[in-house]
Amino acid sequence: MITFGIMTLSMDSENSYIDEIARHAQSCEMECFRFIPTSINPHSLQVQGKRFDPIGLQWVDSEFAIPTILYDRCFYGDDEHSKQCIPIVSWLKSRNDITFLGYGLPNKLDLYETLKNSVLSAYLPPSQLVSNCSIVLKELAIKKKLILKPINGSQGYGIYYIKKNEKTYHVKTEKQKNIISRIFPNETKLIQWLQTLIKQHKYLLQPYLELSNDELQPFDIRILLQKDEHGSWVERGKGIRKGNTGGILSNLSAGGSVIDFPSWSQTLPTAKYDYICYELEYIITNLPNLLEKEFMPLFELGVDIGVAKNGSIWILDVNSKPGRKVLFQTQPELKETLYQAPLLYGKYLSQTDLKERKRYYEKTLSH
Repeated sequence: MITFGIMTLSMDSENSYIDEIARHAQSCEMECFRFIPTSINPHSLQVQGKRFDPIGLQWVDSEFAIPTILYDRCFYGDDEHSKQCIPIVSWLKSRNDITFLGYGLPNKLDLYETLKNSVLSAYLPPSQLVSNCSIVLKELAIKKKLILKPINGSQGYGIYYIKKNEKTYHVKTEKQKNIISRIFPNETKLIQWLQTLIKQHKYLLQPYLELSNDELQPFDIRILLQKDEHGSWVERGKGIRKGNTGGILSNLSAGGSVIDFPSWSQTLPTAKYDYICYELEYIITNLPNLLEKEFMPLFELGVDIGVAKNGSIWILDVNSKPGRKVLFQTQPELKETLYQAPLLYGKYLSQTDLKERKRYYEKTLSH
């Protein structure tokens, strides 16, 4: 029987989703395990984790060999535990006897540098690394409004909106579902704050795009793409994420809400709806293949698309470890499909000769 392992940084992470995958494992002729990367014994290569008991329908403590198919759901932070896990996962990715469903994507800057020379370049907000404060001040003098994003960020954490007024500077962010706003009286005070910020993390600078609806709520389109049981990319579904009025984020973790795509599309003029659908189809048809030409194989992608007030379409983010809340809330009939998808693709991988696939992509071992 195929051994299917799910890796997380905590045994309390994504429990409902992982439990449902495990319940479907036996029907896919798989035995399901879950563990934390640091629970691998480097000498015996045995893992202390949990095995799903398909009879009792529960997880039981177990020691087992590293599963042959791995689903990586590790979300890294700046904490010590993350720093311990990253090299272990990179080591696992280098092993020829283990296959990951997906090998992840690099940071936002590397992703931008790759896609800006592709057929999707027109959909990318111009981005540059913030190496010093003068870059931010120069762009503010021209554009008046900017967005700063951490290059390794996810779920909207650490994103800042900066606006240059006549004499003052307005900075806004969202933390724990609250909008936090601050006025700096002059350039000197802004520089002091910026210097502290960019010492802590690497940031990207982008122009501020008017991506809010008529109620001044930031919104975007979240599309979930996955590979099916034949290894082909398919769109599982899409929905609309709306943020707080006056906010800068539509992320659900920042207090956003969702509406289904058909309901939202009914509010649009027919010509605009047709145009948006055409653009979305062009993006999702090209994006996965472009990424897999440059980076290691992927299993799923969460693609966030912004629609500006002037009608322009923007790729805001591409995530190789997407959540499913948008689809669970707007298309609950997809739940069974989404629970089985990792297992069916894992089964496909186990029946495919992957040596050439792995060798071709070994130039990148991104976490």
